[in-house]
Amino acid sequence: MSKAEEVNSPQPPPYFEVSCKISGKKTRFAPGTNAGFAVSLINRKLGIGAPVALYIESVKEGEEPIVFGPEAVLVNYGNGWNLQTVSDMDFSGIGMPERLREVPTPIPNGKKIDGSHSTKTISEQGINFVYIAKVLLAFVMMFMLGGVFMLALDSLPELILLLDSFK
Repeated sequence: MSKAEEVNSPQPPPYFEVSCKISGKKTRFAPGTNAGFAVSLINRKLGIGAPVALYIESVKEGEEPIVFGPEAVLVNYGNGWNLQTVSDMDFSGIGMPERLREVPTPIPNGKKIDGSHSTKTISEQGINFVYIAKVLLAFVMMFMLGGVFMLALDSLPELILLLDSFK
């Protein structure tokens, strides 16, 4: 390719646009964004009581849609392919599969798609050996400090007598 052709060839935009069929708005995402994160962000922007987006698909007239799972990275398949959300309204008449509703995707603020709070935060990753060791060390230090205070209180009368003898 010559330099003139490189300059004139259209560069793909440095982002992906996902159109939300519920709100009619487009949301832009950086390359490398997971589809699950994109769905949860789009759902956060929807109003209360609005149907939620279930997943993202890439559609083109006359072609079978390409569905992105929650861990899939968003990809632009070229001219004519558009990224859009699929909601539970799109399943009307067919019946929405129940297993799609069972696994809500967590979003960064600790809430799930359905609006309920997540029971496990990012900092809670279970009890590990380091945590147990720190708790045991805290108990040992607490008992040692208690022992020092007990010895000080036991010898307090002798200390008072010693100080009274200097008067």
